[in-house]
Amino acid sequence: MNGVKACVLTGYGLNCDYETDYSLKLAGADSRRVHINELIEGTTTGKGTSLDEYHILAFGGGFSWGDDHGAGVLLASKMKHHIGNRIEKFIKDGKLVIGICNGFQSLVNLGLLPGFDMRYRERRVALINNDAGNFIDTWVSLQVNPDSPCVFTRGLTRIELPVRHGEGKFYAASRDIHRLMKGGQIAVQYATEEGCRAGGKWPANPNGSLEDIAGICDPTGRVFGLMPHPEAHHHFTNHPHWTRTKESLSRNGMDPGRQEGQGLRIFRNAVEYVKEAIEKGYIDAEKGKPKGGRRKT
Repeated sequence: MNGVKACVLTGYGLNCDYETDYSLKLAGADSRRVHINELIEGTTTGKGTSLDEYHILAFGGGFSWGDDHGAGVLLASKMKHHIGNRIEKFIKDGKLVIGICNGFQSLVNLGLLPGFDMRYRERRVALINNDAGNFIDTWVSLQVNPDSPCVFTRGLTRIELPVRHGEGKFYAASRDIHRLMKGGQIAVQYATEEGCRAGGKWPANPNGSLEDIAGICDPTGRVFGLMPHPEAHHHFTNHPHWTRTKESLSRNGMDPGRQEGQGLRIFRNAVEYVKEAIEKGYIDAEKGKPKGGRRKT
């Protein structure tokens, strides 16, 4: 069985767990969907599934607790009060966390992002109601920051993914926005179809996010949150223009059936990073625990 173990949270209104789990499997991980209660019980008692067994923790999309009290608020509260310290240890042990859409909102509410000065309980940014005042469901172009330490976006320059949310506007104080920019923590930004920054203009920037921010990472690059859904573009046929892509590939003598979706690269990057850490002895492949020295990022 593959040494890279991924845990995808499920339960209480999360509805993208199957796609996220499938994408991680395609990327080469030994992935499992784990109910939130099961993970908490196993982690706190040692009887059952424990967070310590995994290398990648995925907070997927959906509407946890129906977004009561705000998107991702109750999920963040439950995780923080039950296993918040274990999640912090998980990160400090060199492992990876990804939050997608509702998962991103949860990471922000937990304080895991932006994680300034490695303080993972301090809330400094927010994801608030879209400027349009309503739920959006569309595809967007993203510009990837080549200077970001983000593990998940390595080797990417541009990517197209779908967004579907009502509270996706990234907001923070000017000083914190500046700090994110200076530290390379702004990993992906909304862009035009030509690849230029959206400049705050709709529809390229679908929600009014400050500085066109679509996703950020912590200073280590190992905790990543984004509003667009990479798991929803794991195959090229997920894209609304897939028939054009198929025709173009066929005319150039390429097999369309072998073409992955652009979002799958994000998961492949995560799996490859963990594989390298295991090979170098930074993480134990069997139990996901740190082994010897800590990997520098």
